[in-house]
Amino acid sequence: MSFQHEFDLCLRARYPLIYIPTQEEERVETAIAESAKRQGNRALYTWDFVDGYQGNPNEAGFAQRNPLQALDLVEKLPANAPAIFILRDFHRFLGDVAISRKLRNLARSLKSQPKNLVLLAAELSIPTDLSEVLTVVDFPLPTLADIRPEIERMMAAMGLSMLPRALEEMVRCCQGLSMERIRRVLAKAIATHGSLNMEDLDLILEEKRQTIRQTQILDFIPASQTIADIGGLDNLKDWLLLRGSGFSEQARQYGLPHPRGLLLVGIQGTGKSLTAKAIAHHWHLPLLRLDVGRLFAGLVGESESRTRQMIQLAEALAPCVLWIDEIDKAFAGADGRGDSGTTSRVFGTFITWLAEKTSPVFVVATANNIQALPPELLRKGRFDEIFFVGLPTTEERKAIFSVHLSRLRPHNIAAYDLERVAYETPDFSGAEIEQSLIEAMHLGFSQNRDFTTTDILEAVSQIVPLARTAQEQVNVLQEWAASGKARLASRHSTLGLRIRQFEQPD
Repeated sequence: MSFQHEFDLCLRARYPLIYIPTQEEERVETAIAESAKRQGNRALYTWDFVDGYQGNPNEAGFAQRNPLQALDLVEKLPANAPAIFILRDFHRFLGDVAISRKLRNLARSLKSQPKNLVLLAAELSIPTDLSEVLTVVDFPLPTLADIRPEIERMMAAMGLSMLPRALEEMVRCCQGLSMERIRRVLAKAIATHGSLNMEDLDLILEEKRQTIRQTQILDFIPASQTIADIGGLDNLKDWLLLRGSGFSEQARQYGLPHPRGLLLVGIQGTGKSLTAKAIAHHWHLPLLRLDVGRLFAGLVGESESRTRQMIQLAEALAPCVLWIDEIDKAFAGADGRGDSGTTSRVFGTFITWLAEKTSPVFVVATANNIQALPPELLRKGRFDEIFFVGLPTTEERKAIFSVHLSRLRPHNIAAYDLERVAYETPDFSGAEIEQSLIEAMHLGFSQNRDFTTTDILEAVSQIVPLARTAQEQVNVLQEWAASGKARLASRHSTLGLRIRQFEQPD
């Protein structure tokens, strides 16, 4: 349901107190004014703390610096006079007992009157005693249909033009920004070189990064890694390549839903995070990283508000990839013990969104400890698939060595015995293979020469892999995957063999 439709419905149903959390004050007030005209041309009164009431000459300046007096005006007008009262930043006064009591009294009396109070706020913050009388209506960020006319208007005003394809790309790139930010960044581009073109997409992306940084919830991650940078994991690669066109309009016309996401479970250092970056790069989608710890705040209700803000921002930037690293650590306390149920409520909001979302947000969650994951997260419908990323096979280790050496010594890769180093690194993860190469480079550099296969083998002999130091935990993960509870990311897995090797004799 669109904002206009929902807000009009609230007016017709005579919801007395409406709370709209948004930072786009100017745009939402324009939308409210349009609703006021559609609802019989209702009178519109706008108040803020500094200037009092504005726009209506009979009440100009009334209730300056007096929020309680601002509410008195509602009762002074005739009971049958249709009106909408916009109160800016009024959430700051809701904790006052007089304001709270006055609002509850108005909620009773306005049920039979064609009047509505609209509280505008930059954040959602509602005291418990007002939760039953306030109705929250979300105001989404501009959609593609909102952004295109604004860009066309600015270009027409400046006498500029763009090719249709370039315009479509710019409109899509602006998605996720507020209208005010879109106007600013386009004005900056026009001021820079007097036109709008594809080169300005970098300016828009930088503005988008700035916006995301200010939320302090999501990070905009540049993704340069490719599918070719992943050694092994052939089953997972095939799955990703098959769904690469799942965000296209042709897929919608065919009847396919948007790809939902992946849960990658496995041993640390096996390439789960690298896969998330490679997906975004391969599908040409922005990569957003969610630090779940940032969702949790000290004030009551603020954690849930941040979760909703994260969801709104991710959906506004769609299509995109939302990467949640080590989700097992984030929601390990989802049973609600010890934090008054905050983790449980945040988790409930998150998994409900996972199950019901229709926006093209592809969620890539990684986990190392399957036992810490709440069972609800593993239920079908949250993700398209759950993949187990185990320790690489000999052939996969050879591929991983080849990927790293192609980057480190592209001119001299034939000098290294990939077969030998792959054979000598059983139970090594991808991260440990990379570390062995770094150690070998240190050995060569300390002797003022290039590193060799012998240096790699020497470095390997000094590293104790996680599969040995955390053998019990690794064994639990391997047994869980072997039981058929997840698809194997590797085509030629030696999962069963490793489990037998880890088993202790009776």
